Amino acid sequence: MLILSLEEHKKYVIARQILCSGTSIGANAREAQGAESKADFIHKLKIAYKEAEELTYWLDLSRYSKNYPDPTKALIDLLESSKKLLGRIISTSKSRT
Repeated sequence: MLILSLEEHKKYVIARQILCSGTSIGANAREAQGAESKADFIHKLKIAYKEAEELTYWLDLSRYSKNYPDPTKALIDLLESSKKLLGRIISTSKSRT
């Protein structure tokens, strides 16, 4: 919904950035499922985490800029939970190598 709202307000650049970083999180996490090694698994999850951080930036930019639609609290909460989960998985995986 946020992307559609941004596009309705002709905020195409930020809508595209949110779409790209948001979908990249899941794509990298899925790719980690088929990792060739533990190091590869951790690396791919780190990329997913970085994409989540980038998404946080774009959502904050939308949230604090005038004339941009606000992301919902539920979306922000889900992203924060996802980052915590990714961080825990990365940390646990590192300690077991």
